[in-house]
Amino acid sequence: MTAMRNPDAKHIDFAEFIGLIPTNPKLLPSNLDMVLERKGKFLVGEWKRPSEQISFGQRILLEKLNGTGHFIVLIIEGDTDEQMVVNKIQILTSAGLEDVGETVEDLKNIIRNWYDWANTRTN
Repeated sequence: MTAMRNPDAKHIDFAEFIGLIPTNPKLLPSNLDMVLERKGKFLVGEWKRPSEQISFGQRILLEKLNGTGHFIVLIIEGDTDEQMVVNKIQILTSAGLEDVGETVEDLKNIIRNWYDWANTRTN
């Protein structure tokens, strides 16, 4: 079973935008692997394979999102090529990354808890 609209979709290559902003030639779009929204609150998940690093620019993006107070950012080590595999889940805090889980069930619980939290927010 797949919930993907297009399970064969490829990543977008943004090379065409390199140098688009002359004063900031390295500025490129970043993709997010998982985004949920409830009442103006967002849960973002960025999936990385074991030993894959977050790029400098993506790190800045995720830190800025996290700093708004409307986004909770998770870094998930694992993959979803054939089935969902989760080895480690970290939440981005102002102090850095904090380990919060290591299984698919942990991720499901984090999503449920986030939803309950976001669903009670009025601002």
